[in-house]
Amino acid sequence: MDDKTPPQSSLRVALVDDEPLAIERLETLCGRIAGVEVVGTADHGEAALDIIASETPDLVLLDLTMPGLGGIEVAKKLARKPNPPAIIFVTAHESFAVEAFDLDAVDYVLKPVAAERLERAIGRALAKRGETPEIGDEKWLQELWVPHRSELVRVSVSDVRRIDAERDYVRLYVGDKTYLLLQTIAGLEEKLDPESFIRIHRSTILRKDHIAGLRHDGLGVWSVELEDGETLRIGRTFLPKVKAMAGR
Repeated sequence: MDDKTPPQSSLRVALVDDEPLAIERLETLCGRIAGVEVVGTADHGEAALDIIASETPDLVLLDLTMPGLGGIEVAKKLARKPNPPAIIFVTAHESFAVEAFDLDAVDYVLKPVAAERLERAIGRALAKRGETPEIGDEKWLQELWVPHRSELVRVSVSDVRRIDAERDYVRLYVGDKTYLLLQTIAGLEEKLDPESFIRIHRSTILRKDHIAGLRHDGLGVWSVELEDGETLRIGRTFLPKVKAMAGR
């Protein structure tokens, strides 16, 4: 008796990169993954849109930096179409990750692409098959990709309890770990749900449910008390909003 699960239809994949060697490597790696069929390749953005229109792939492995129409622009055009393909960005640059969040990409894979890393990313795409994309359904940022060792990992925004500015970066506090992300604190603040997060200082954003209380230190100086006992000073510019949150 054969109790094996019947194989699913293949995941149709299009590859987009302006570097021939990158396309060749992706084709090789995809060929080693069960359930994946490469149905077309393109070396620039306009050609990518043509291939996607004609072949209707389920998934696009999309480079970000290409002459002419870049990967972000291609993804935005696809997002406006009915039933767009899933996107995995494949790039040498981690600095585009924040823009990619808004486009509901399945993953963001850094070059040089490792076989296991690509297999995990495509596994996510396979797991999402059959789900109806809801482009633009979420107004606020739900997850972040952050550099960790030689790859980017997903972090749920709901797990971030504190964000500190460090020059052109922000440091995310997630459980007992911290991650650095190339993003200004002001730019990230605009993407966070104000019902869940509040900026208390030009250098600090806190998740509201990690705030235990407020403390008046005298002479108009106020501090936030966190659940772990730490206190952080509230900047004067942000004090009225913090007080309003507390109903004061």
